Amino acid sequence: MKITDSVLRSFRVARTFRENSQKVNCVDYSSNGESAISSSDDDSIVLYDCQEGKPIRTLYSKKYGVDLIRYTHGDANTVVYSSNKLDDTIRYLSLTDNKYIRYFPGHTDRVVALSMSPVDDTFISGSLDMTIRLWDLRSPNCQGLTNPLGKPVCSFDPEGLIFAAGVDSEAIKLYDLRSFDKGPFASFETQFSRVCEWTGLKFSRDGKQILISTNGGAIRVLDAFNGSVLHTFSGYNNSKGISLEACFTPDSDFVMIGSEDGRVHVWSTESGMKIAVLDGKHSGPINTLQFNPKYMTFASACSNMAFWLPCVGD
Repeated sequence: MKITDSVLRSFRVARTFRENSQKVNCVDYSSNGESAISSSDDDSIVLYDCQEGKPIRTLYSKKYGVDLIRYTHGDANTVVYSSNKLDDTIRYLSLTDNKYIRYFPGHTDRVVALSMSPVDDTFISGSLDMTIRLWDLRSPNCQGLTNPLGKPVCSFDPEGLIFAAGVDSEAIKLYDLRSFDKGPFASFETQFSRVCEWTGLKFSRDGKQILISTNGGAIRVLDAFNGSVLHTFSGYNNSKGISLEACFTPDSDFVMIGSEDGRVHVWSTESGMKIAVLDGKHSGPINTLQFNPKYMTFASACSNMAFWLPCVGD
C-alpha cells in the first residue's frame, strides 16, 4: 500500500496503552519495524511488539531517568539513551538481560539530541554544554568533538556520511563525518517569524529535506543541499511552548506533528498543503510521534501510547 493523502486521512487509533504515569518523552522503532520502544518521565522503558500490537516488557532506569531512547544500528536488542536526572552520561543497555553494556561519559550538561548512524555503530550527541560528540558503541571514549558555538540539535543523514547541527535556533551547519573536527563544510541561517526554540532536526529518508521541530507553533522543511525554505507549517495548537516532535513519513512525501489538543496534523511536502487532521483522543499534548519505517502504522504518545492503522474503505 502506498502512502497517499486519502490513506493518511483514513488513519485511526487502533490501540491505546496506558503503561505510563507521566509523559512519554521518546518513541523509536527498530529498523525492521517489528518492535517499538518508549522512554518516559516516570523512568520506565516499555517494549512493544508491533506485530502483536501490545507491550511485552517494562524496564526501569529509576536512578538516572531515561530520555531520547534509540535502538542501536540493526539491533532490536540494545538501546542507547540519555539521562534526565542524575548525570549527563549516555548509557548503552542490553534489553535481553537488562544490563548496561557500556557508559559514555563526557558531556557536562544535559544531552538534548541523540542520533544513531544508519550504517554502523557510531552515534552523535548534542548537549546543553554546547558540544556535539561523536561516539562508537565499542568504546567508552569520545571519538571526536565539535563546538558549534551554541545549543545544538543534530542528526545523521540517511547515508551516515554527514550530519546536520541546528545551532542556537538560527543556523544549520553540515559536517562531513570523516573530517568534522575541521568544522562545518556548509552553513545556512533560517529565522522563524515568531520567537521559538528549535527542539529537533531530522533528515527525510531520501536525504533531500531537513525538518526542524520547535517549541513554538511552527515547523519548517528546508532543502538539505542549499538550506532554502521549502515549507513552514503552522496552524496546530502549541500555546504552552512544549517540545512537540515532528516526523517525515518513510517516503519523504509527508510531514506529521502532534499538538497540545491531542490531534495529529499532516502536510504534503510536495504541495505544502495540510491534508489531514487526525483525532488521537489523547488526554494531553502529543510529545512524540514516529512513523514505522517498514509498516503502514505510526505511534503517538502523551502519557498514553497510541498505535494507528489506516482504515481504507471507511
